[in-house]
Amino acid sequence: MSAASCLRSEDQFLCSICLDVFTDPVSTPCGHNFCNNCINQHWDSSDRCQCPMCKRGFVPRPELHINTLFSGMVAEFRHGAQHKASSSSSDQQAAKPGQVPCDVCTGTKLKALKSCLVCVASYCETHLEPHLTASALKRHQLIQPVDNLEGRMCRKHNKPLELFCKTDQSCVCMLCPVLDHRTHEFVPLKEEGEGKKAELGKTQAEIQKMIQKRRVKIEELKESVRISKAAADRETAEGLQVFTALMESVERGLEQLIQEIEEQQESTEKQAEGFIKDLEQEISELMKRSTEVEQLSRSEDHLHLLQSFSSLKAAPPTKDWTEVRVRPPSHEGTVVRAVAQLEDTLRKQMKKKLFEAELKRVQQFEVDVTLDPHTAHPNLILSDDGKQVSHNDVKKNLPDNPERFSYCGMVLGKQSFSSSRFYFEVQVKGKTDWDLGVVRESINRKGKITLSPKNGFWTIWLRNGNDYKALAGPSVCLSLRSGPEKVGVFVDYEEGLVSFYDIDAAALIYSFTGCSFTEKLYPFFCPCPNDGGKNSAPLIICPVNQTV
Repeated sequence: MSAASCLRSEDQFLCSICLDVFTDPVSTPCGHNFCNNCINQHWDSSDRCQCPMCKRGFVPRPELHINTLFSGMVAEFRHGAQHKASSSSSDQQAAKPGQVPCDVCTGTKLKALKSCLVCVASYCETHLEPHLTASALKRHQLIQPVDNLEGRMCRKHNKPLELFCKTDQSCVCMLCPVLDHRTHEFVPLKEEGEGKKAELGKTQAEIQKMIQKRRVKIEELKESVRISKAAADRETAEGLQVFTALMESVERGLEQLIQEIEEQQESTEKQAEGFIKDLEQEISELMKRSTEVEQLSRSEDHLHLLQSFSSLKAAPPTKDWTEVRVRPPSHEGTVVRAVAQLEDTLRKQMKKKLFEAELKRVQQFEVDVTLDPHTAHPNLILSDDGKQVSHNDVKKNLPDNPERFSYCGMVLGKQSFSSSRFYFEVQVKGKTDWDLGVVRESINRKGKITLSPKNGFWTIWLRNGNDYKALAGPSVCLSLRSGPEKVGVFVDYEEGLVSFYDIDAAALIYSFTGCSFTEKLYPFFCPCPNDGGKNSAPLIICPVNQTV
């Protein structure tokens, strides 16, 4: 049989009312075939008895009988279709969870390829074939397989939802505009869907931005954790180093204490041994004399007795041992003195180790600072790399811009800081006078200036080679064992802290605490006048060398 005749025969075996293969086919007087049940129900529900195909009326209603010849042909076609379906079903996949199953399949439900909005059913490849071949079914609207087809039908008119009511913002069928939404604005679902797609595109872009921001935040948090972990590891290592040094000091102190006690005991033992040796020598001599005296006393030779009596009567010369004593060394206070000495040593070592650890910690926040020539007083000389500044007795002719110090020989760093922590180091070796610190952006730069936190200056200075002060308003005199050759400046903006360190001594010079920063902060430098060459050395911004 040719493909064309196959398609034609399949079309002939479908009832035009139920659109399925005939069941108990009957023929009307006009020659059209219908399922017995379909045509009778059609006539029962209609006021007129006419053919659904050609509209020919019948009066009276004809009595219909099963067309046995055609019924046999239908049975033969149904058998062939079932055989074809069973042979092809093995090549199709059973519907998996989440996939739409075929509504016609019995037993194992195959995966649906299409859903029909007219039939309100989903079909696998085999059961979809009539919709692809039968002319009556080709007019049906097929879509990709979906669940809940009932939700795609108008509940009121039982028609597919094909329009969008912009007034009510709802999907409606073709009858709704005529019957229920007469004055409303309608557009095809596709048109409204495309508009919504554009909106979803914008929403998707916004969501992607939000996702990206959160991914960036995740990386920031991970980086914070990494930095925190590194800091914790560093603190642990530094703590281990400090406590190891302390334990070594304790062990050395204990060894010294034990050695001192043992030496005292050894001295006592040697003294006692000397006394015992002398006593044993005297005992030996006395025992010898005792033997001689005993022998003489038993002698019958009176002449010999009288001649020897005078020499044996007197006891041999011996030492007076009455007041001789071996006094055990007094250890009272030895442990106390040793502990006190150890405490003092530990206190000094611990303080030094802690300051070394603290200095290492703040040095992690090193920033690159260069001098800003636009702020430099005309008497100052800046190096080409912006790392050194010295005072010159000859005043340069420079524009008096608002940023420049006009009266005092001062200069600021180019870099400003308004958050977090930062640290820089300055070499002050060879100088007898200098000022260092940080200042807020709005400080007075014209005329005489008083350095104090109230005026926006957090600084320390050196005068006359040994007079160190923290300009805290009022000033605080600083007692330093030796003058620093390099000074570290550390600022914690959020904590309101400004600290100064002696780098070589690994010691804290001074800290401004409880500061309130609300503006940008700038590094501050003042090399002070030359003083006839005594103070000609420059202030030098140095890279941090963490060798403490």
